[in-house]
Amino acid sequence: MKKVIGLAMLIAMVLLSACGSNNAAGSEGDKEKSEDAAKKETYTIGASQIVEHPSLDAAYEGFQAALKEAGLDVEYDFQSAQGDQNNVKPISDNFVADQVDLIFANSTPSALGALQATKDIPIVFTSVTDAVDAGLVSSMDEPGENITGVVDLHPEQIDQTIEFLNKNFAGATIGMLYNAGEQNSVTQIEAVRKAAEGTDLKIEERTVANSAEVQQAANSLVSDIDVFYIITDNTVVSALDSVVGVANEQDIPLIVGEPDSLAKGGFVTFGIDYHTIGYRTGEMAAQILQGEKKPSDFPVEYPPEIQLFINKQAAEEQNVEWNDEWDNTAQFVENE
Repeated sequence: MKKVIGLAMLIAMVLLSACGSNNAAGSEGDKEKSEDAAKKETYTIGASQIVEHPSLDAAYEGFQAALKEAGLDVEYDFQSAQGDQNNVKPISDNFVADQVDLIFANSTPSALGALQATKDIPIVFTSVTDAVDAGLVSSMDEPGENITGVVDLHPEQIDQTIEFLNKNFAGATIGMLYNAGEQNSVTQIEAVRKAAEGTDLKIEERTVANSAEVQQAANSLVSDIDVFYIITDNTVVSALDSVVGVANEQDIPLIVGEPDSLAKGGFVTFGIDYHTIGYRTGEMAAQILQGEKKPSDFPVEYPPEIQLFINKQAAEEQNVEWNDEWDNTAQFVENE
């Protein structure tokens, strides 16, 4: 009898051991399946952009390129506010309702709308001039809970532009157009005024509410100015062709805020590469989506460098007196 009981216990132990092995194998298999599923996960990104123009488009392309390079499978929901700031917040509200995994905000208004819409979904921004002044982050080094990104204004960009103007167009009156409703533009205008202090340069300003007003505003400046200086104002840049037309017709040199506007007919810029800052923002997004970092782990970054760019064709059309020094100091851009 004892032998029978002992044999029964032995069989039971073997069966339990086998079940345990199968369960362990099953757990390992489930774990592998889970890891494979994580690797193949499709992320949804809501991309909000205030308007479509070459610089913002280049930033978005750079953002997408970085995520592709990271090997992530991403579905994008791209939404443009068509230059109307009233559309910005509803776009982000829809992203929140759709429970996107991350929001890419491509402009100051887009970033503000995203931050107003959610404190939970990660937000990365670019094409923002001053993230602190706009109220997006508490500081460049410690941005906050769910938002970070790369600004599009190098700390020396406006100073170098004013220095260039003071050297090559001494005593000139600078005509500036901007939308006072864009915080990024207000910040830049204030920086231009400050940089011009102590020089012989004068500034004449006109504000516009929408792109349809740009040409009329540009024409209203013609009799009072020597050069145009168009900052990275989304409203004005979206209608830059109007300003280029006025500048060419009236032989007024057109200084612009970035290389994409240069290719559309601007004469000179101390600019950055928007594809580069978009790409860096995409690198941040990839790490956030994969759980490697949180937005608050990334300090807000500046563009890595600026460069003097000149469009020779535009210089000729705007009757700019050529300085041979530019041949050695500038990179040259042609009309698109």
